[in-house]
Amino acid sequence: MKLALIAHDGKKNDMVALAARYLPLLQNCSLMATGTTGRRLVSELGLEVDCLLSGPLGGDLQIGARLAVGEVDGVIFLRDPMTPQPHEPDINALVRACDVHDVPCATNLAGAELMLQAWARRF
Repeated sequence: MKLALIAHDGKKNDMVALAARYLPLLQNCSLMATGTTGRRLVSELGLEVDCLLSGPLGGDLQIGARLAVGEVDGVIFLRDPMTPQPHEPDINALVRACDVHDVPCATNLAGAELMLQAWARRF
């Protein structure tokens, strides 16, 4: 499984906690993440993560490009809907790419839990 992990600043703690709950599964995945999210997953949980640019610097677009060529099986993007994001067009492009290429995309904890639970049963 090739999984992309992204979290807005207000959701980074949630992402680390989520990853900790699914650590055995995630240790067997090929993980990529945007900047700080990836670095936190590496430093706090010891996960092996391909850390890309931060979202505002193009990390969302990097993940979208990988997704478009079949290098991403799923996206967990914990978005903060209450905080405006300066790179909102990039975020929308990534979510649209998930729809176009039929790649599962969870944008909140409830969806992420369902996605990871399903994958845990499958693999």
